[in-house]
Amino acid sequence: MSAQHSREIWLKSRPEKWPSAENYELVEVPVPEPQVGEIVVKNLYMSVDPYMRGRMRDAKSYADAWQIGEVMQGGAVGEVIASRSPDFAVGDYVVTGLGWREISVSSTKGIRKIDPSLGPLSAFLGTLGMPGMTAYVGLKKIGEPKAGETLFVSAASGAVGANVCQIGKILGCRVVGSAGSDEKVAWLKEEAGVDEAINYKTVGNLEAAVAQACPDGIDVYFENVGGDHLVTALNLMNKFGRIVLCGMIAMYNEPIPCPPNLGIAIGQHLRLQGFTVSTYWDLYPQFLKDMGQWIGEGKLKWKETVVEGLEKAPEAFIGLFKGANFGKMVVKLADE
Repeated sequence: MSAQHSREIWLKSRPEKWPSAENYELVEVPVPEPQVGEIVVKNLYMSVDPYMRGRMRDAKSYADAWQIGEVMQGGAVGEVIASRSPDFAVGDYVVTGLGWREISVSSTKGIRKIDPSLGPLSAFLGTLGMPGMTAYVGLKKIGEPKAGETLFVSAASGAVGANVCQIGKILGCRVVGSAGSDEKVAWLKEEAGVDEAINYKTVGNLEAAVAQACPDGIDVYFENVGGDHLVTALNLMNKFGRIVLCGMIAMYNEPIPCPPNLGIAIGQHLRLQGFTVSTYWDLYPQFLKDMGQWIGEGKLKWKETVVEGLEKAPEAFIGLFKGANFGKMVVKLADE
C-alpha cells in the first residue's frame, strides 16, 4: 500500500465572486499505510454540491472553510480496499465525506456502510444520500405539508428539488415546480408527476406564471434559489404558510439584497425557517426505510449528470451555478 499514489484536488486560491479553474490544483500524493482502526477507501463517485461554494470563503459558516493548499472535501461513495477496523471489511461499500480524491485513508468516524440493493451506488450521493435526506427532513419537519395544500419548489429538477416534488406528491400536495429548461420542465411533469412546471428562463413574468400555476396561493415554499423566486413566493403565500430555507444558489457568487417585500411575512403570519441536514441525521434510518419503500413502489425517480475523471471535478462544480446539471451532479472516479 505504501507504494500506491492517489490524485487529489486542492484549493489553490479563494474566488472573489464566481469560482474558476484557477482556484483549484490537481496533485498526486502517496497513500499512507492504514493504522489500527483505519480503513482505506477507493472512491468510485464523488459529489459536488452548491453548499461547497461557502467552504471556499475564509468566513464563518455552518461548514468549515477549506484551507489554501489542502485537499478539498465532500461526499463520496467508495469501496473499502484495506481495513484495520473490526467494523469494516474489504469489499464493503461506504459513504464518506472524503471526496475530491481518488483514495482516502481515515478512521471510521462518520463513515456509513451502504446497501447497494437499495439503488445504484451514485444514488447514495443523491436521492439516497445527503440531497435526498435534505429534501425529506426539510419538507416533512419544517414544511409540514398537509394533504391538499399547494407546494411550490424552486430548482425543482435539481438534486434536492426533484425529491421534494415527489415526496410532496406522495404526501398528497398539489406540487408546482420551477426549472431552467423545457427539457427539465417536461421531466418534472412526465416523470416526476408534478401538477405544473414553469421554465423561469422563458416565462417572462415569473410571478404571473407562478400565480397562474397556483390559483389557490402557496402554502409551502421550498426555497433553493433566492432572488426573484423568493420575492415571488412571498407575494403569493397564504396565511400561516411555511417557507423552507434550504439554499439560495442565486446569491452564492453575487450579493443580492434582502427581498424588499419581506414584511409580508408579518401580516401573513408566515414561518421562514432555515436548516442544515446535519441537525436531523438521527432520522437517517427512517429516511432510508421510507425512500427505499417509495423507490420500490415506483414513486421516486431521479436524474443524474455524470462527469468522468477527478480532473473534471472543478468543471462539474462550476457547472452547478450555470445550470449545467440535470438532477444530481456527480463525478465518476473509477469503475465499480
